[in-house]
Amino acid sequence: MNHRPQVTLVRVLEALDTTLLTVVCGTVAPERTIEAIVIHDPRDEPDAPRNSLVMGVGVEEPELVRRLLPLLAQAGVTALVVRAPFAADEALRAEAEATGVVVLALNPGTTWAHLAGMLRSLMTPGDPDEARPVTFGGILAGDLFAVADAIAALLESPVTIEDRNAQLLAFSNGPEQQRAPGIRARPLPSQDVRALEESGALAQIARSEWPVEIATGSAGDEVRTAIAVRAGDEVLGTIWTAGTLTVERSASLHDAAKLVAMHMVWQRTDADVERRLRAELLRTALGGGPSAGEAVHRLGLREEPCVVLALTLHDPAAEQLPHAHLAAERKRVADAFAVHLSFAHPRSVSGLVGDVAYGVLPLASATDADDEGDSAERVATEFLTRMRSALRPLIGVGAVVAETALLPRSRASADRALRVLRAGIVDRQVARLDEVHAEALLLELAGSARDIPSGPLARLIAYDETHGSSLTETLEAWLDAFGDVGVAAAAKFVHPNTFRYRLRRVAEVGRIDLDDPNARFGAMMQLRLRAIAPER
Repeated sequence: MNHRPQVTLVRVLEALDTTLLTVVCGTVAPERTIEAIVIHDPRDEPDAPRNSLVMGVGVEEPELVRRLLPLLAQAGVTALVVRAPFAADEALRAEAEATGVVVLALNPGTTWAHLAGMLRSLMTPGDPDEARPVTFGGILAGDLFAVADAIAALLESPVTIEDRNAQLLAFSNGPEQQRAPGIRARPLPSQDVRALEESGALAQIARSEWPVEIATGSAGDEVRTAIAVRAGDEVLGTIWTAGTLTVERSASLHDAAKLVAMHMVWQRTDADVERRLRAELLRTALGGGPSAGEAVHRLGLREEPCVVLALTLHDPAAEQLPHAHLAAERKRVADAFAVHLSFAHPRSVSGLVGDVAYGVLPLASATDADDEGDSAERVATEFLTRMRSALRPLIGVGAVVAETALLPRSRASADRALRVLRAGIVDRQVARLDEVHAEALLLELAGSARDIPSGPLARLIAYDETHGSSLTETLEAWLDAFGDVGVAAAAKFVHPNTFRYRLRRVAEVGRIDLDDPNARFGAMMQLRLRAIAPER
């Protein structure tokens, strides 16, 4: 059994987004994993274990990469990372598709050590508390307050760190505050931010790789220096400090911005790891078994009535999207779903399991399961009215259960309702299983049936195809009308006598006894299964 830590390539691209890595060429297969990180020297023969990610330090020419890919493919390598900017020609693109090795580019401003640290944090098994602490620049990863203190000490000036929306993330708290206490925990006021936007100062900061001196304050009498924090082409935020900097301190701030970028990206990655751990706990709780009770406890669920909701994105256009883009949209909708459920009930739990976002929604009581089911369905419908997505969200609502031990039963019914929605045999986006139970049964039967149509129905279909007749439609209309010839004839826009004649031909050609209830039931079942056969 393989106990090496591993993570899928899709998960890596989701976690690091386009901040550190971009896909140059090759197809990102959902099942490909990364189990090791290897540095490749162009002067050495490739030596990488199976399912590894190779960091091509010094591999810069497309032709060199093209010759390297077949050797990496023989070893079972998942991906090769080269330094950006890197342009792939047609020959390299064809080779990447042929070998299955994905070529990624490490964005400018990011070090190889930074990438390796991020990958190791993603591949760390177990809880975050069990992992060895990750540090950047000698500071615990993600501790922006410690980073701000360190930068302030270098500049001998107070420092604030803000995100790209000018929201305060951290501030320094050292002796420098006595010299300029006003900057402590104080980002720019909103009116100053608007003024800087209108003047083009913020755009100048975003474009520049070096610190920019800005006049702020209502009278422009306050001087601050700012630098953009970026990873590759993406601006993550800004560092602000008081006053004017010397050339040496400007260089220090320039270097410090790279360190801050590492910590900010790690925060994003760490949040993704935490999200993934909660999703694994939810998967265990919904799957049942001996570990489910512990997972329920760790998720903070109580022994109370609850219901499972299953959400997925379903649209034919989704198949044309790059997998990374689809995964990003799926994660965005799942996060919004989690927030919506938390508003509905503070102890709700949600997580993305595969391509389905599951939510466990506690309810007031289970004395009237129908009312509680209606309540859960309303919560789901309200979410869809507020959520905007380029793809079509669908939500299956499970059965209400009285205790958390029965969560697998609620999950199973939510999955069955969701399957009906995905099949497109009902025109709705939210459904409970009891509302689409017949369709769910037909889908399950269609999945196991291999001889549809057969018997009388097969004979009728073959006759219609040969003679251009409509005997199959006649039988279906008659069955739908419960044997009422007048209603069936009106539905087909023919005279009742004409319909009776066609019905006699149905019995003759199909060799079916229309007075036999079992024969009628068999024909009706096959017609229903035939209608959903394309979705099997």
